Amino acid sequence: MRLRPLIKDIVNDVEAYPNVKINDISTDSCSIKKGSLFFAIKGSHHDGHDYINDAIKNNVSAIIANKELKNLSVPLIKVKDTRRVLSKIASKFYKNPSKKLKIIGVTGTNGKTTTSSLIKSIFDSADIDAAQLGTNGLISKCNFYNSSLTTPDPIYLNKLISMLVEKKVSYLIMEVSSHSIDQHRVTDIEFDTAIFTNLSQDHLDYHKTIDNYFNTKLKLFKMIKDNRKCVINYDNQYGKIIDKKIKKETIKSSINLKVDFHYKSLKCDLNGIKGIISHRNENIPISSEMIGEFNAENILLAVSACKIIGLDTESIVEGINNCVTPAGRMEIFKKNNIKIIIDYAHTPDAYEKVLSSIKNLNKGKINILFGCGGNRDKTKRAAMGSIADKYSDYLWITPDNPRLEDIEKINNQIIFGIKSNHFKSYNDREKGLKDALNTLKNDDILVVLGKGRENYQLIENKKIFHSDYEIIMEYINEN
Repeated sequence: MRLRPLIKDIVNDVEAYPNVKINDISTDSCSIKKGSLFFAIKGSHHDGHDYINDAIKNNVSAIIANKELKNLSVPLIKVKDTRRVLSKIASKFYKNPSKKLKIIGVTGTNGKTTTSSLIKSIFDSADIDAAQLGTNGLISKCNFYNSSLTTPDPIYLNKLISMLVEKKVSYLIMEVSSHSIDQHRVTDIEFDTAIFTNLSQDHLDYHKTIDNYFNTKLKLFKMIKDNRKCVINYDNQYGKIIDKKIKKETIKSSINLKVDFHYKSLKCDLNGIKGIISHRNENIPISSEMIGEFNAENILLAVSACKIIGLDTESIVEGINNCVTPAGRMEIFKKNNIKIIIDYAHTPDAYEKVLSSIKNLNKGKINILFGCGGNRDKTKRAAMGSIADKYSDYLWITPDNPRLEDIEKINNQIIFGIKSNHFKSYNDREKGLKDALNTLKNDDILVVLGKGRENYQLIENKKIFHSDYEIIMEYINEN
């Protein structure tokens, strides 16, 4: 591809720039290929403008930046918003692949992965070739992506969608994070529909206020074309606000209210979820191994989305029944009469939902092991400590990706919200988890929160191996 067609809608005088050949696009000056278009992106830790000379040494064809730089040996296109331009050009470079399959965007503070997994399972039951993209990487017949980001950068995202199109994939179910919306990773992605799970306090280290966080999420629904439908959890207060603010047809789901999709009957226990979903004059029976009322919400959203897409009831029922609990999401392990539950919950709202469900379903003692991430929203630490304290018989406070912060300081901020003295604080998560496991007795539950199936700890600038899952399996397999 040539430079001028790529920048045609970005600059006023496209003829002022040489029509050099562009072999690739990149934001990484180290791994960049010869003949690439380099984007100098200013991030939170590094500024791409500092690496322009490195990119030139690697024989790039042109550079896009938001600063005026002189005496460069290659063309420089100065733009106001480099991230926004990157999104537009990435889509154009890969020939607008998002227009060639249908994309379902799933956003919200909690429930994105589970809702996406349920939809993927329904598509599988309907024998429709679909892919799922999110926290757990890419799940499809072409597993060529894994990442720590919920939503990839626009270059790789468009490349990945292009690959899916080549493999004849019909649908992509994609988790859409607030960071990806704010950083224009998905601005030029064409979504067929969007699903809102819920919204509560999270990422305020980045968005600063809950209103900013919500308004960022809202942008996804404004991106949906007017003739498309959006699915919203109407039990969440922000779902009601979305319904009022967007000029599109919304499909509402609710456990508590008789809206478009709601439960006619619902039973949740440690054996799973059973219920009947009512939609117009149809009753849809569902049965799932997942536990917790919040997962009943996720099921309701998945059923709503698949029904409006036009999938048959038989496939929906089968897909819900076949969907296994996503790894690290209310995942239950048993040893005799002892239960250990791993969940990725890392917000006050997720703690409330997960722990209240477990408290209501269990008769034994509840032990909770958790921590809070470093260099993230500090205001939620005491709140999470308070919620954990409310539902527990004993607490084990441990590191959870402390990053550049002092572990003891993080733990003390958690302890500030705890009223009881039934807790122990650790600087080593592995030791804390092993101690917690060794105290368990018949009918006890240990709830391990925060990391899910992650296999690392972020400590200072290092990614150190750590797996809650492996430690738990070692305990279960002991004689």
